[in-house]
Amino acid sequence: MTDQVIWITGASSGIGEACAKKYNSAGWKVILSARNESELKRVQQECPHPEACEILVLDLSQSKEFESKTQKAIQFFGQVDVLLHSGGISQRSLVQDTALEVDRKLMEVNFFGTVGLTKAVLPHFISRKVGTFVVISSLVGKFGTPYRSAYSASKHALHGFFDALRAEQHTHNIQVTLICPGFIRTQVSVNALTGDGTPLQEMDDAQANGMSPEECANKIFKAIKGKKEEVLIGGKETYGVWVKRFFPGLFSKLIRKAKVR
Repeated sequence: MTDQVIWITGASSGIGEACAKKYNSAGWKVILSARNESELKRVQQECPHPEACEILVLDLSQSKEFESKTQKAIQFFGQVDVLLHSGGISQRSLVQDTALEVDRKLMEVNFFGTVGLTKAVLPHFISRKVGTFVVISSLVGKFGTPYRSAYSASKHALHGFFDALRAEQHTHNIQVTLICPGFIRTQVSVNALTGDGTPLQEMDDAQANGMSPEECANKIFKAIKGKKEEVLIGGKETYGVWVKRFFPGLFSKLIRKAKVR
C-alpha cells in the first residue's frame, strides 16, 4: 500500500465504484462516500484491500455538513491527496416539461454540492501545497443535448468554476482534472430525474451499449496520473466536441436528430 489517499463521492455505484476499486487495487487508501451506506459497505467488501477503505456517508445536497465531513475524512488517514467528484444526478426531460424545482435540484447537487465540498477541502490542499481535484463532468458539459438541459447546464458551470480554480491555485501545486465521459454503462439514466422530479427508471439504449465503468476508470486513472487538465472518454460520441467547435452549424443540425435516449 502507498501513503496516497483518494476521497471519492458517488462511490456506491457506476464510475465512482469502479474508480474506488481501481485505486484500491493500485494500493491507494480510499474514502468511499455516497448517501447509501449499505451500498458503500458492499463496495468496501468487494475492494481488493477492504482494510484500506473507509466509509463516510455524504449527501451532496447538505452543504452545511461539508466542513465536519472533510475533517473526518482527513482524520481517517491523516490526509487527502485526491478528491474525486463522481457524485451527481442526471436528467431525462424536455425543458417545457421540467419543473423549475427539478432544475434547482440538479444545480444544487451537481454544481453547488461539488463546489461546496471543494471549498471545504481546498484549505487542506493549500496548507500541504499539494492536492488534486478530479471532476466527473460529461460530454454535455461541452455541448447541450435534448432531455438534459439542466444537467448540461450544471456540467457547463463546473467547467467554468474549475478552470478558474486551476488558474488561481497553480502556485500552490494544486491540480484540476476534468473528466468528460460519454455513454458509460451505468445506472445514470435509470436514476435520472424526469420533469416532475421522479426517477426515469429506464435504461437508455446508448447507455446500455456504452463503455464499461471499469474501462472508464482505467482511463481516469491514467488521466490523473498524467496530470491531464481535461479528458474526453467514450466512443464516437466524443467527436461531438470537435464537430461543435469547428462546424457549429452542422453540429446544431446533427444534435436535433441524434438518438440521445
